[in-house]
This record gives sequence, structure tokens and C-alpha cells, in this order.
Amino acid sequence: MRTPRAAGKLTRMLTVAVLMAVAGCAGGPSPAAWAASVCQALAPWRLQIGDLTAHTNQQMTAATTPAQAKENLVRLFGGAREASETARRHVERAGVPDVDGGAEVVRRFLASLAAARDAYGRASDAIAALDTGRATSFYDGVEAAVAVLKQDYGRSALDTTNLDSPKLRRAFDEAPECR
Repeated sequence: MRTPRAAGKLTRMLTVAVLMAVAGCAGGPSPAAWAASVCQALAPWRLQIGDLTAHTNQQMTAATTPAQAKENLVRLFGGAREASETARRHVERAGVPDVDGGAEVVRRFLASLAAARDAYGRASDAIAALDTGRATSFYDGVEAAVAVLKQDYGRSALDTTNLDSPKLRRAFDEAPECR
């Protein structure tokens, strides 16, 4: 049986432990560390998106059958969807930068990457649904899906030059990982 004194001591110990845990979590990564982490997460994604664009252009001009083009484009856009989600998860793991409005900045980054992921997913699904029986109709459908992708992707863009935090703007400008 616990005495009131022992219970009080236990309560104080738990309170101290909780306060220490909260204090340890209160400060996120510095602006420089956060910007470096984000840029490291986005670099492979940007390369994959650049490769995707080149491969998509090749597919649109290559002498392939509609069925081959469909298979390749669905795979390419599916890969871009996965790459976007991977980048989103890495940015999420970077935490919340220790700046005023840091949580909002993270939310905007995550929303931008989720929107890009979803845009690629919709493009992949749209192309997967196309009938390859008539080449002209198929390629018209691909053009329409790519046009929608470009619009959706453009709306998802996040401009780091417009960050609300001068500390983060400076960190993105100065981080070697962001060049």
C-alpha cells in the first residue's frame, strides 16, 4: 500500500519526467538544419521528375504501339507518384523548424508534395483507363491527361522565396544542399 507521501513523490517524478520530455521536444531543428534536410529530401525527387519529363517526351515521340506507350507512361507516372510520396515522408521526418510559423511552413511543404503526388496518380490512372485500340484516340487521351497533369502540378508548386520566415529564407539561400 502506498503512503500519501510515496504517491506524492511518484506524482512529482512523473511530472518532472513529462516536463523534461515536453521541453526536449519543444525546439525543432534549426532553420539551417531543417532547410538542409528538406533540400536533401527534394534533390532525388527533382532528379526523378526531370527524368520523368524526358522519358515522357520520348514516349510521346517514339515509334511504339499504344499498348507499349500506355504501359511505359503508367509506370513512369506511378514512379513519380511514389517519388513524390517518398519526398513528402522525408520532409515530414525533418520535423518542424524552430522558427515562428514553422508548423505552417511544414504544412505547406507537405501539402505541396501531396498535391504533386496526387497529380501524378491521377495522370497514371487516367492513362491506365485509356483504350489502346485506336492510336489516335489513345494519344489524344494521353495529351489530355498530360495537360491536366501540368495544370495540377503547377498549382502544387511551392515557392521557397516566399516563405514567411526570414530565417528559413536565408537558410534555403545559404544551405549547400539547396544549390
